[in-house]
Amino acid sequence: MNPAIYNEKPNPLLKIFFPLSLLIILGLLFADIKHNNFLLKQGWGLLSAEIIFTALAFFYWGFEKSKTSSREIAFIAVLGTIAAVARVPFAMLPGLQPVTFIVIISGFVFGSRAGFMVGSTAALVSNFFLGQGPWTPWQMFTWGLAGVSAGLIKKAFPNIGARWMTVFCFIWGYLYGWIMNLWFWTAFIQPLNWKSFVVTYAASFWYETFHALGNTAFFLLFGTGFIKILMRFRKKLQIKIIEE
Repeated sequence: MNPAIYNEKPNPLLKIFFPLSLLIILGLLFADIKHNNFLLKQGWGLLSAEIIFTALAFFYWGFEKSKTSSREIAFIAVLGTIAAVARVPFAMLPGLQPVTFIVIISGFVFGSRAGFMVGSTAALVSNFFLGQGPWTPWQMFTWGLAGVSAGLIKKAFPNIGARWMTVFCFIWGYLYGWIMNLWFWTAFIQPLNWKSFVVTYAASFWYETFHALGNTAFFLLFGTGFIKILMRFRKKLQIKIIEE
């Protein structure tokens, strides 16, 4: 039986997209919004949504063009569903999101590509129960990035211990909120200036703190065991991570 293969070679177009997106965002932050600029005339909220949709399209296109086995797709779907179902019971608790923990562990064990797909799938599926809206693409992108970064951490530090993984999960509690705050700020806050930016982020500080503490608690309680379980599945599925 041939092993399912994770081809972790990044798509060249992704290398171009992210620096370009960063330049656009930085340009907007320092631009004078009174100037007759085509990008600014459509509004920051719409422009940021276009960037997110483009990023998601690139990720999904890269996944579709990669060497992906049916077993890999099935397992990603299962993990994404587990993360989505785990999110629903905690929706009433501010900031407590087991999705982030599950996505990070998935990316850590199976690699960045799988981590992104698990995170984006979890956001999309769970919002069928909690409500779809303009926030869904941002949640798909943000939780996907959590999975991507976990895979990169595994590559950079193969022997990273539980202590540093706990710190990593804690940090992502804040990173998730900060990225989502960017959507809220560009879409709903006027005027867009540094004062409103700081106020927006300060207002959600406790929400991000609860999220970070929740991630830490989930990892301390279930992290080591969950990693071992996924590692066993990875061996049974004979999934190998290769680089070209």
